[in-house]
Amino acid sequence: MVLWAFRSEGCLGPKVYSEVPDGGWGWIVAMAFFIVEAFTYGVIKSFGIFLKDLMCEFNESNSRVSWIISICVFVMTFTAPLSTVLSNRFGFQPVVMFGGLLISLGTISTAFTSYIHQIYVTIGIVAGLGYCLTFLPTVTILSQYFSRQRSLVTAMASTGESFAIFAFAPAFTELKTHIGWRYTIVVLGILQSTIIICGALLRPMIIRPKTTASCTQEELLQAPPSYQAAGVQARNKLLDLSVLKEGSFACYAAFGLFATLGFFAPQLYVVELSASMGTERDKAAYMLSIMAVAEIFGRLSIGWLLSWGRVRKIFVLLGCVSLMCLVLVLFTIVNGFWGLALCCVLYGFLLGNIASTHIPMLAEDDVVGIKRMPLAVGIYVCIQSFAGLAGPPLGGILVDITQNYSSAFYSCAIGTGIGALFLGLVRPTKTGCLCTKKRISSHQHSPGAKHVIEDNVVPEEILDISPNPQAQS
Repeated sequence: MVLWAFRSEGCLGPKVYSEVPDGGWGWIVAMAFFIVEAFTYGVIKSFGIFLKDLMCEFNESNSRVSWIISICVFVMTFTAPLSTVLSNRFGFQPVVMFGGLLISLGTISTAFTSYIHQIYVTIGIVAGLGYCLTFLPTVTILSQYFSRQRSLVTAMASTGESFAIFAFAPAFTELKTHIGWRYTIVVLGILQSTIIICGALLRPMIIRPKTTASCTQEELLQAPPSYQAAGVQARNKLLDLSVLKEGSFACYAAFGLFATLGFFAPQLYVVELSASMGTERDKAAYMLSIMAVAEIFGRLSIGWLLSWGRVRKIFVLLGCVSLMCLVLVLFTIVNGFWGLALCCVLYGFLLGNIASTHIPMLAEDDVVGIKRMPLAVGIYVCIQSFAGLAGPPLGGILVDITQNYSSAFYSCAIGTGIGALFLGLVRPTKTGCLCTKKRISSHQHSPGAKHVIEDNVVPEEILDISPNPQAQS
């Protein structure tokens, strides 16, 4: 019965369309991604409510307890290529369902631990691997179900993380006062098991173009083998390391590596920075709430803007990253509660823009395209993991040396600025504009240049930027 449900004729089998539907079953996938976002990144960012309980229970320091989340995030991102390989080999559904099972088991088993090192394994390794196996396949298949509305739908579905932070923090804090932190962890693990159901809803999509009436009976007979050969080739190529040889992807991966350095400082240090400027600690705690609200609006607004289709998406992302670099510097200049609150609004808004678009941007032709996204997304996230692991300790070292929380924001601004430079090189590298002038000059000085232009051998984008008006004509 279970096997029948996942076969082509079953209720959870593949969906067949003649073109990308921009909807259809994709809306169910979007709902599943919303839930997955809530119970992966939403839980990770809300796990801080248990830190004090763990410190008191195991008599450990803040830094040793904080390693739980550090290990979890590193395992989640570093094992991204494994998620890609398993998804390409077995499909999205079983991988996400197995990941949901790991998350639930890892979280529930944390309630029965006796030492902090055991939580490093249950949350850091077991649940961290589960997070990896659920998030990436879900966002990948969601990108496949949409084309024109991809940015808007992905942004809307990614707000599950922000809504979860609002709901989980007060709800689980109140629940702890009644049943204790251990039973609260068990309740959280049971709720996370809903990811298994979400994984079952990730039905793969098959595109079969409509045949015209002029096609002969023999040509319908010849089409399936070609589709079958393409499918076998896709299954055999489980991990595409050759994507690292592409200049556009290399630049985009470098952008992800350095820009990730700017994603941690405000969340970790904005409260302490505000308190060091004289703000009461109770008011300083509101900075994170302000940032979260602005992040929701940022995710929705960027999706609405990119759904227009009138602007090139990678340029919008470049503008957001550049502005984030300036905002990180602004954190160190302003004074008082309202100045920092304004910075939190700007940072949260821009973070929402970047967080909801930087992975789906891989599906755009300016980077690798939708066909190669499932093979490249794991490598991209794996490269990001090194910045995620090194970023917080680097900021902590700078704060300890300078005794000033502003130094962490400066380091993040530098990393984000370098990331913006690499992002600006993605499209020129993809289109070959960096070597266009050399090719044009060689055509102009060759005897057959006129003949080549007349025969339209030179691409349009080369002719458009040619300094010679006669060549353009």
